[in-house]
Order: sequence, then structure tokens, then C-alpha cells
Amino acid sequence: MKLDSLHALNAERAARRAAVLVTDLDDGSQRLVREIEISTDPLADILSRRLASGKSGLVEAEGRQLFLNVQAPAVRLVLIGAVHISQALCPMAAALDLSVSVIDPRTAFATPERFPEVPLVPLWPDEALAGPLPPLDRYCAVAALTHDPKIDDPGLIAALKAECFYVGALGSRKTHAARVGRLSQAGLSPEQIGRIAAPIGLDIGAVSPAEIAVSILAQIVSTLRVARPHAAKSGVLA
Repeated sequence: MKLDSLHALNAERAARRAAVLVTDLDDGSQRLVREIEISTDPLADILSRRLASGKSGLVEAEGRQLFLNVQAPAVRLVLIGAVHISQALCPMAAALDLSVSVIDPRTAFATPERFPEVPLVPLWPDEALAGPLPPLDRYCAVAALTHDPKIDDPGLIAALKAECFYVGALGSRKTHAARVGRLSQAGLSPEQIGRIAAPIGLDIGAVSPAEIAVSILAQIVSTLRVARPHAAKSGVLA
């Protein structure tokens, strides 16, 4: 890798932004395509699919052999609520190499005994996301699971403003309708609120906490891995 490409790639890594290093195997030339530039690149479709998969590899384009070195930030999963669903979700997410943390100001629920080896933040979400936890970004998934608007809503607002790639909330359609009203009053746009997966998870008929956890995790993976158009100006994933 050329030194200037390495410096540029390291800058994107440090900022938790994705990039693809394109190497022409015929002549050895290289160029770095930042995520925000993908939509205007001649290889936009190929780069989008590769970035969605998170995998590097060989491709052929216009009769040339190219190696695409995909660099994407590690995905973080932030759970709002130390509930039974969260207990089931944490080990499943860890098995997929997701970095998981749980926020819940209710210290009776957020205990190491209930969440062994899981980072717990016993603060209100707005406090947790402004301090102990790293800032949310577009490589974060946030799931609000408490059913308590005082806890869930601040986490949802922060996630939507940070353009997290996945934002989900537990509750019925009636519950979500009330939530939409609150979030609208909080100043979020219909487009922002429309990004919330609610009721949360894929519709697999889940009934137990573990089954609901499976449906949520499947929806997160589906959202992450489906290639989407990249906005040239904002770089928004979805």
C-alpha cells in the first residue's frame, strides 16, 4: 500500500468512516474511495455491495482485475433497557462480533449478575451517550426496549440525530403512534421518525424474550448487509 493511501485510510478509520482501497492488479495503481464518494464513483454498484458485505476481494470491471480492500468500522449495538430481551440479545450479538453495551438508570436491573461481561451504563440515555459511551454514529444500532418513554425516548432521539444505521423500539402499533407524537413534539421530522423499526424485529411470530431477541438481531443484520444508495453530500447509509 502506498504511503499516501495508508495515511488517508488511517484518517478514515480514526473517524469511524468506511472506505474501499481499489487496487488495479494489472498496473498496480491504487485509489481510495471514501464512503461519501461511492455514489459518484464509476464502480458505485460494486463498491456498495462490497461495503455492505464487509468483505474484501477480487472483482473484474471493464476487463480489469481489481482488488477491493474494504475497511468498515466495527458495528456497535446499544441496548436501552436491561430487560429480559436484552439478556437474551447480548450473547447472540457477541457471537456475531458486535460490540454490545446496555444503558439503564435502574440499577436493580442493570447488574453484572444479569449481564455478565457486558458493559453496563447505569445512567439515563442522554447522560450515557454524552459521556461514558463513545458518540453514536452511522455504524451503530440502537434498540429501545424498556417500554418507558422517559428512558426510551432520549435514546431514540440521540440515535436518529446521529443517523445510526438501525433504530428500533419495542411496543405495539398503538404504543408507537403515541411515541411518534412525542418525538414530533421533540422536533424530529417525519422522515427521521419513519426510520424507527416499530414494532421492533422481523415478523417471525416471536413470543418469548429469546425469540424476540432473534427477530431483532436478524433485522439488524438485514439492515446492515443490504446494499443501499449512498448520498453523495451527507454520506447517509439509509
